[in-house]
Amino acid sequence: MTEGTKQAKLATANRATMGSRVKNYQGGIRHDYKQPAPTPPHKPVRWGPALFLLGLIPPLAIAVALISTDQPAQAPTTAAVEAPQPLALYDAEAGSSQPLPLPAPIELAADAVAAEQTKLTSVTLTVKSRDTAEILFKRNGLSLGDLANIVRIPAAKPHLTLLKPGQVLEVEQNDGQVAALTKELDDFQLLRVVRDGDAFRAQTIEREVEIRQVGANATIDSSLFEAGKAAGISDQVIMNMAGIFQWDIDFILDVRAGDEFYVLYEELWRDGAKLRDGEIIAAEFVNRGEPFRAVRYIDGEGHSDYFTPDGRSVRKAFVRAPVSFTRVSSNFNPRRKHPILNTIRAHRGVDYAARSGEPVMAAGDGKVIFRGRKGGYGNTIILQHGGNITTLYAHLSKFAAKALNGRRVKQGQIIGYVGKTGLATAPHLHYEYRVSGVHRNPRTVKLPPADPVPAQYRDDFLVVSEPMWRQLDLYRRTRLAASST
Repeated sequence: MTEGTKQAKLATANRATMGSRVKNYQGGIRHDYKQPAPTPPHKPVRWGPALFLLGLIPPLAIAVALISTDQPAQAPTTAAVEAPQPLALYDAEAGSSQPLPLPAPIELAADAVAAEQTKLTSVTLTVKSRDTAEILFKRNGLSLGDLANIVRIPAAKPHLTLLKPGQVLEVEQNDGQVAALTKELDDFQLLRVVRDGDAFRAQTIEREVEIRQVGANATIDSSLFEAGKAAGISDQVIMNMAGIFQWDIDFILDVRAGDEFYVLYEELWRDGAKLRDGEIIAAEFVNRGEPFRAVRYIDGEGHSDYFTPDGRSVRKAFVRAPVSFTRVSSNFNPRRKHPILNTIRAHRGVDYAARSGEPVMAAGDGKVIFRGRKGGYGNTIILQHGGNITTLYAHLSKFAAKALNGRRVKQGQIIGYVGKTGLATAPHLHYEYRVSGVHRNPRTVKLPPADPVPAQYRDDFLVVSEPMWRQLDLYRRTRLAASST
């Protein structure tokens, strides 16, 4: 045994003997009669270097283990980093391991990420009279800065700078900050604006709408609208049908009990709910035993109108009555006694009694050649049309803003409003129709026809309209058979 080994055993024995004589302290004040050593001032422990050294221990240990192997050291080499391999999944039936594919990365849309990060609330902004987007945002505590950024987007600007009463904006926000904005543009399109970082992006979303074709028919007993109501047809469909045949039938004065109609029209549906009635496809109205038929046709340029089976337009160059009236208060009469002057004075037009403020339309395409006050006519507009025809509209309460002298107007465009200016006892429209300066009765004069189907589309019209006529005839026969049983 060496001298070092003996000393080590002796030190171990001494520690064991001392340990058997030391007891646990049982209480009281323990005194240390030795002079205490001076306490050095406290210094903060610097853990950073220690933690850094501790973090090096595992890599160093691995390095040491690798160095201690019998393999000779090699110079470092550069290797390509391989893509992660799928995990192995043991297949008990096959008795082998099958690759377990790695999960696909999760991709969230920008607005979905924003919704995850913040708790959004939805605010419905309903446009009232004279509301602007700025007023709506202020009223609901939304950021005007966000609104300014949104209206700078070309796709969003036209839909937010001009709002109409009844329109609705849906806004998703958090503490006044806009995350998304949605506006329904029509039955088929939706404007969607979403936050993208500090900016916004906008897009128009096409919405799927189902178009269903339905039919209806009725026989008139008292009035056209009562007959339509009994058949389950909306007032809008009835008005549209009357608008189609208005050049041939005066639906105020010419409709009689026993008249009947058959109409095929569209209904617009989305998500199982009806949105509204659509366009009339084909219709037939039998007035005093005379049938009038019309079918809708859209030409190659996207223009739509209604035509007879031989391709003539159901429209005329002029309408008989350019206002929605309640009755004819005075007919065309060269020897009428004037109600105010109490003298025989020719009445060279037709007076249509109507509510004050009722819109007055241009009877045909033309040009405004007079607008202003005209003696007993009061506020008057005169239009010049083709074929040396002029029309006059008198006793107006006011003029439409766009019906200016020298400006061209289209048939059906509003040019003024019913009133009782000039020599008039009650609100009505005095309407005159002149050919080469000679007055004609607006209710009986033969009106020039509108343009037929363009020659280049005539063959296409015949092909497209033929199944519509067959469908209308089939529906008519089916309804007649059902009514006779």
